[in-house]
Amino acid sequence: MNRVSGLNVQIFADGADKVGMIEMYEKSYIKGLTTNPTLMKKVGITDYRAFCKDILETVDDKPLSFEVFSDDFDEMERQALEIASWGDNVYVKIPITNTKGEYCYSLVEKLVKNKVKVNVTAIMTLEQVQCVVDVLDPTVPSYVSVFAGRIADTGVDPVPLMTEAVSILKSNPVAELIWASPRELLNIFQANTIGCHVITVTNDLLKKLSLVDYDLNEYSLDTVKMFYNDAVSAGFNI
Repeated sequence: MNRVSGLNVQIFADGADKVGMIEMYEKSYIKGLTTNPTLMKKVGITDYRAFCKDILETVDDKPLSFEVFSDDFDEMERQALEIASWGDNVYVKIPITNTKGEYCYSLVEKLVKNKVKVNVTAIMTLEQVQCVVDVLDPTVPSYVSVFAGRIADTGVDPVPLMTEAVSILKSNPVAELIWASPRELLNIFQANTIGCHVITVTNDLLKKLSLVDYDLNEYSLDTVKMFYNDAVSAGFNI
């Protein structure tokens, strides 16, 4: 954990399970939290407002991002203004487009003019990054969330793209780049190396932090023991 605590990249816990969120919030190396409608649906949340306000009763001094869920920009704006009113530490997640592929840039510009702290999410291209940065307010803190993990899922190395995104954000001193949807623990160290500001990590992936710098000979032996014990417990016979 000493190596993790020495990283420059901020680790944000990504989830929607209240117990898990609070557990992560209480760890000093977790600098913020995020969630989204898909994660909330998976854990059975039905009252969006009640859930968010309940979490904010505890998480009140670290950044916490909640997402709008309308497909209409006017309704997104209404939701964003209400969500932003829930706490000074709240960032409002705005998807880069609606489901029709219409971009959110005008909405983001309106929100930041009203001093709403936004987290523009589901970004996957450098053009999107640049267009978002162009409408952000250099006096209003914001996040630009690039889904590096999903980019990697397409067979594209996200590191060069994320490196360029870091450069683009240098024009706005209070905008921070998020490496979103990481697929492995290594991504935390990749994000740190390129100077990315934040990486969002699920609780399942965070549990692997104990493996950082684990002796590979020991890890090899652990793996062999796992295969052997599973074969024995399954009663395999040839």
